[in-house]
Amino acid sequence: MFRSLLIAPLFLLTGVLIAQSPGKFEQLGPLLPTPNVYRTAAGAPGHAYYQQRANYEIDVILDDKNQSISGKERITYVNNSPDVLQYLWLQLDQNMRAKDSERQQLRTMSFQQGATTFDQIKSLHYDFDGGFNITALTDDQGNDLPFSVVKTMMRVDIPKPLAPGESYSFKVEYNYNINNRKEIGGRSGYEYFEDEDNYLYTIAQFFPRMCVYNDVEGWQNKQFLGRGEFTLPFGDYDVNITVPSDHVVGATGVLTNDSEVLSETQRERFEQAKTADKPVMIVNQKEAEKAEKKKAAGTKTWKFHADNVRDFAFASSRKFIWDAMGVEIAGKTVMAMSYYPKEGNPLWERYSTEVVAHTIRTYSKFTTDYTYPVAISVHTDRIGMEYPMICFNGGRPEADGTYSERTKYGMISVIIHEVGHNFFPMIINSDERQWTWMDEGLNTFVQYLTEKEWDRDYPSRRGPAPKIVDYMKGDPNNIAPIMTNSEQIFQFGNNAYGKPATALNILRETILGRELFDFAFKTYSERWAFKHPTPADFFRTMEDASGVDLDWFWRGWFYDTKPVDIALNDVLHYTLSTRNPDTESKIQKQQRDDQPVHIGDIRNREDIAKSVLEMKPELNDFYNSYDPLDVTKKDREEYEKYLEKRSEAEKKLLSENWNYYEMEFTNEGGLPMPIILEFTFSDGSTERHYVPAEIWRFGRDTVNKVFYTKKELKKVTLDPNLETADIDLSDNIWPRVQQPTRFELFMKEDRQQKNPMQQAK
Repeated sequence: MFRSLLIAPLFLLTGVLIAQSPGKFEQLGPLLPTPNVYRTAAGAPGHAYYQQRANYEIDVILDDKNQSISGKERITYVNNSPDVLQYLWLQLDQNMRAKDSERQQLRTMSFQQGATTFDQIKSLHYDFDGGFNITALTDDQGNDLPFSVVKTMMRVDIPKPLAPGESYSFKVEYNYNINNRKEIGGRSGYEYFEDEDNYLYTIAQFFPRMCVYNDVEGWQNKQFLGRGEFTLPFGDYDVNITVPSDHVVGATGVLTNDSEVLSETQRERFEQAKTADKPVMIVNQKEAEKAEKKKAAGTKTWKFHADNVRDFAFASSRKFIWDAMGVEIAGKTVMAMSYYPKEGNPLWERYSTEVVAHTIRTYSKFTTDYTYPVAISVHTDRIGMEYPMICFNGGRPEADGTYSERTKYGMISVIIHEVGHNFFPMIINSDERQWTWMDEGLNTFVQYLTEKEWDRDYPSRRGPAPKIVDYMKGDPNNIAPIMTNSEQIFQFGNNAYGKPATALNILRETILGRELFDFAFKTYSERWAFKHPTPADFFRTMEDASGVDLDWFWRGWFYDTKPVDIALNDVLHYTLSTRNPDTESKIQKQQRDDQPVHIGDIRNREDIAKSVLEMKPELNDFYNSYDPLDVTKKDREEYEKYLEKRSEAEKKLLSENWNYYEMEFTNEGGLPMPIILEFTFSDGSTERHYVPAEIWRFGRDTVNKVFYTKKELKKVTLDPNLETADIDLSDNIWPRVQQPTRFELFMKEDRQQKNPMQQAK
C-alpha cells in the first residue's frame, strides 16, 4: 500500500533554494490602474470621486397597430466632473437593428451540409429596419443642435463647453420599429399571439440614452454589437407611456396616476397587497382573458416616476395577469410584482412573485439593501433580460398546463437571476459594455446562494466547483481569460457567468471562509452602491476588507486560462528508528520475513531432496547459525551510551512511535490552489489537512510535504469535497483506484425533455 522506510534522526537535511521567478504569486500592481484621488488603493471611492448625472423627461407612444415606438425626451445632463466637456455622447442602441448595422456586417457563417438551418439562411436576407430615426434635436429654446450619428453612438455638439458643476438640457424626438423577438431575437421587442391577434410588448433601449463619462475611460465609446450590455449614468426619470386603453403597463418606478388608469377595485387590491403574506391578484386570469378577446379603440397614458436609476423599461399588453405582495426590506415596503399572460400559468401564478420577494430579501442580506420601491418580473417567450426594477423572463408551461422539472427550475432560476441584476449592475453600477463578468458573474454567484436558500436541494447549473470542470479542461484555444472584453469572449456563458461564479464560490468556501468573504463582499457592495466600480475596485476591496492578499487568486482565475489539476504522485511512509536493539531487531526480522520468496527457492524445496549441509551437519560452523539481526550485549551497551547523549525531549520523541508520510504533489494544470487532503486511517477514522496555495509560491511545479500521525494511513484523498475544480480526479487518490466507466445505449428520442407531469396527467 504505502512504501515504508526507517529513518534515523541523526542528520539535519538542508537544501539549496534555487532562485526562480515567483510568477503566479507576483502582485497585480502593473495590471491595475494606479490609485488616485478618485479611487483608492483600498478599493474605495476616493475623496474626489465623482459621477455624472442624467435626468430624463420622456413621452413615448406605443403604436399597437404598426408595432412601433415614437417618443420625445428632454435630457438634463449634469457635469459633476472636474473637466470641461466640449460635446456630449449618447447611445443609440436600436441602431444595432439597422439594415446596414455593424452587427450585421460582422456576422459570420459557414455552410455545412446537413446542418445548415432555415434560420441561418433567413439571417442572410435580413431586411428589418429597426434603427432609430432621429427627427429632431434641439435646445430648450427649440434651436436645432448639430449632431453626428456614429453607428450606435451619437455626438451632440453643444453651443458652448460645459464647465464643471454646470448642467445642460436638450430635447430629442425619435421613432423606431419594434422587433419581433421570435423571428429576429432581441433583449426587448414583442411577442405575437396569432390565435387572438394580440401582442405582448417588453420595451427597452427605447430612447437615446447618455453615455457614461468618468475618471477611468472618459466617454464610454464602445459600440453596441449586441453582446456587451449597457454603461449608463444615474438620474431621475419622469416617463409618460401612451398605450391602448385596455393595456396593463408595468414599468421602472412608481405609477403616479393610478386613479386615472386603474379601476377602484384594482386600487383596493393593490392596497391589500402591500401587507399581504402571499401574492394578491390585481388583475386575475378571468379578467385578463376577457380583456384579450376584444381591442379598445382609445388610449391611456400611464405616468411613472423613478429616482436615481440608470435606465428605464416597461411592458404592456391587454393579456396581462397582474399580482403583487409587499416585502419588508430595511424598514421599507417593496412591492414584488409579476405580469404574465395566461400562457404562463399555472407556473407563474404559483411561483413568480414569491421568487421575486425571496430574491430581493436574499440579495439584500449578502450585498446591499434593495432601496427601490418595486421589483417586477414579466413573462415573455424569451429567456431573461434585466432593467431597473423590472425584468423580462421566460419559462412557459405546455398548452395543457403541465411542465417539466427543467421548465420549472429554469423559470425560477431566470427570475432570481434577472431580479438579482437589480443589484448587479443596476445599483452596483459596473461597466457591462467592457466587463460582462462584473454584472453576470457576480450576479450568478449570488443567484446560486439564493437558489440554495429557496431549496437546499436546488439543481443549480452554476456555482459549485465541479460545474466548471468541463469548460476548464476544454480546448485552450477556445478559452479566454475572464478579464476579456465582452465582445471578444469565446464561450460567453462559461466565461462571463460560470467561471466567475465558481471562482467566488471557491473564494468563499475554500480560500477565505464564509465569515471573511461575506464581510468583504458586502463591504464592496455597500461601498459601490449607486456608483461606478471597476474590476480593480472589486479586487482591492475584497483584499482590503478580508485582510488577505489575493493577488495570486485574481491572477490565476481572472487573468489566466490555466485549469486546476493537482496530482498526488506518491506517498512514502517513514518511522523513526528508536535505536533500541531489542525493538529494532524485532521490526527488521519481521520485515525480512515479509519479503517475497524467490521462485527458485520455492521450487528448490521440492526439487532438492537434501542439501549437503542437511546430510552432513558436522560441516556447519558459526556463520551457519549466525543471525546479524540478533541482539548482542555490545548492541545493548552502545544503545545505553546513545541514550546518555540524548535530551529528555529527544528520548520522548524516540519512544512515541510516530508515523511520517512524505507526499509529492504536482501542479499539472498550472493554476495554483490549496492542497486539501483527507486522511483515512486503518481504524476507519479520518482527518483533514489544508495546505494554503502559497505552497506553490516559489514557482515549482512539484512540491513535497511531510505529515505525521500516530495512526497508520490507509488512504489519502486530494480535494475530497470537490472544492477546487480539479479537472482530473484520477490522480487525487492514493493508493490509485480504478474507477469503472458506465455508458448506456439510447435512442434519439431519449434526449428530448421529459415532462412526467404531462405523462401522469
